[in-house]
Amino acid sequence: MKNHQIEQLTEVLDASFRENSNPQGYALFHQLILLLAEGRAVSPARIAEALRRSPEEVETILRQMPSIEIDEDGNVVGAGLTLRPTPHHFTIDDRTMFTWCALDALMFPGLLGQSVQVESPCVTTGIPVRMTVTLGGVGHVEPPEAVVSLVAPGASADIRRSFCDYVNFFSSSETACAWLSEHPGATTLPVKEAYQLGRRLAESIFEIKESDH
Repeated sequence: MKNHQIEQLTEVLDASFRENSNPQGYALFHQLILLLAEGRAVSPARIAEALRRSPEEVETILRQMPSIEIDEDGNVVGAGLTLRPTPHHFTIDDRTMFTWCALDALMFPGLLGQSVQVESPCVTTGIPVRMTVTLGGVGHVEPPEAVVSLVAPGASADIRRSFCDYVNFFSSSETACAWLSEHPGATTLPVKEAYQLGRRLAESIFEIKESDH
């Protein structure tokens, strides 16, 4: 895929996310990723302190983000990066966490400024797809033919249900064919091109560059 095609896909996804999301939620979402990477649940008070907002403001924004995972004590345990198991394993140093989707696993190392080990099963075959994701890109991918599925998000504030649930790893474009036939409008990208898409999307959504971290 040419760079201009990746840019066009970035624009489509960015526009859809912005149309269906509270703009105030982006700063909160970004901060949650940074805090959750420490491997612990995050209290609203800690989020408020990090954002220099009142706890009441934070709680109001959280209520407008239906995908956010909250534990029984009212603490955040998932926001793209999650402490609850998903197929997408995301290991920083010795801490294994999870992400909501394959694209999150490729985007978040740049936001965190750390190298991450990613492992997720192919949806069709169950074959493990493994890679190292760094600030500079994606390291060795196994199997090398692995791809990432992508869809245009539906008109919903619940990004996890409308987008993330459909963004997964496949061991090859061939193994994704049956899935694609069941999801009209979906597409796949090789892992390294999906990384480039994720980096552009992160820069646009969070209005930062990876070099800032």
